[in-house]
Amino acid sequence: MFNRFIERLFIPPVQYAAFGAVIGFYFLFNTHIAAAIAVFIFSFVSLCFFRVLSSLNNESRPLYAANISFAAFTAGLVIGLCAADAGRNEINFGIPVERVVAVEGVLLEDPRIISGGSVMALLSLRKCAGEGGLRVSGSGDIAVFFPQEDTQKLREFGRGTNVFAEGVIRSSQRGYSISAGSLHIVKPASGIEKMRTGIRLKLINIFDGKLWGGLALALLLGVRDNLDSDFTASYRGAGLSYILALSGMHLAIITALISFLLKKPLGLKASAITGAVIIILYCLLVGPMPSLNRSAIMYVLGVLAILGALPKKPLSILSLSFLIQIIFTPAAGNSLSFILSYLALFGILIIGKALSFLFAGKVPDFLLQPLSLSCGAFLATAGICSFTFGTIAPVGIIAGLLIVPLTTVFMIGSIIWLVLDFVSLSFLLNWPLSVLYRLMEVIASVAGNMPGISANFILILVLSLVLSLLIVVFEYKRREALLKMEPFI
Repeated sequence: MFNRFIERLFIPPVQYAAFGAVIGFYFLFNTHIAAAIAVFIFSFVSLCFFRVLSSLNNESRPLYAANISFAAFTAGLVIGLCAADAGRNEINFGIPVERVVAVEGVLLEDPRIISGGSVMALLSLRKCAGEGGLRVSGSGDIAVFFPQEDTQKLREFGRGTNVFAEGVIRSSQRGYSISAGSLHIVKPASGIEKMRTGIRLKLINIFDGKLWGGLALALLLGVRDNLDSDFTASYRGAGLSYILALSGMHLAIITALISFLLKKPLGLKASAITGAVIIILYCLLVGPMPSLNRSAIMYVLGVLAILGALPKKPLSILSLSFLIQIIFTPAAGNSLSFILSYLALFGILIIGKALSFLFAGKVPDFLLQPLSLSCGAFLATAGICSFTFGTIAPVGIIAGLLIVPLTTVFMIGSIIWLVLDFVSLSFLLNWPLSVLYRLMEVIASVAGNMPGISANFILILVLSLVLSLLIVVFEYKRREALLKMEPFI
């Protein structure tokens, strides 16, 4: 009985490691050192216990599996605790914050326009200036809000530029920020970053002035500065904001296009490797976005699986991607887009897959697949969305069935338009892309006017967890019943 119980708990070790990392990163990040040591000791003792039991019976595979699983969980727990500590953004001005009158540092991201017309960018502090010409070293990452007149200058220099900004330090629940009154370029970015910024600016200028240009820039480059505010509000109200933020869906469309163009002439493995190189270059062009980076890492891991270096198990690839991302970019683990990205894909792989199995043959496949995947992502993220935004929009599940295919066609059309623009034939697609834009705008507007669900986020979280659990249990029981009937079929 015990062995059978252990066998049912056995999943690939990388998944246990990811689970341990989640516990360490999100639940034990503020744990007192004594409690953290106690958790580690408990895990270590459990590991030793199963190791001893497995050594008493060399033929007991379940005990050996439990030993490996506990070892993986313990390793993941340590990774999560270390990443949580490394990901803390502790700003050190070097002098009392009220004395700071200017900061100097390197832009960590491309500046973006926010509501009100000001420009925001994340700055890695190098120096701080105080009254009387005082200069001291500083550290940490701080958000800087530049005046609107500096927009063009910041866009031209872009990420990697060393800037000096004079202004006022402000404090809020989110931490420190600075409202800059003036901007000085201390040192331009490196040659590679300048080339990247130049390509990015050229693409922005190409799409500028088109009715649908703002949407194309948002979907292809993640630049939302030119996107109509009413259009964005409609998507937000309809629970479709994820479509406007670069993520796995957009990368999937691009990789599908790459595969379609390269698979036949190059073959599966060569096209997969070429696609991985293109995706890496694309991510470098777009810039650091947690959800996009997750998709890119998973694509590269998927290529390794195709080459035989990794098992072709989506949940294991997702787990390994999570571990890689919090090890190399621990600060990204605290961002909302990172959390929602992993939760949504986890929901798709677990809940969406279960729904697809339960309703197979009862709902047309062309409708079942997108609907089940959308429901899985919705249930997995409902609690976090309710906590963050105060409301959830179930209408987004239905609206997404229309918007996602249209977005796919729009993205592919925008890429083709860009290619045709080099031979002055892009005018052929101006009208079709405008029609698509208006159609998506109307659908999002209608869906956005539908009432959402506003309730205590704990209630939403509990209900979504219970419903998800019931779906998985029903799917498991149905599989068991089918396995028992298999000899008689």
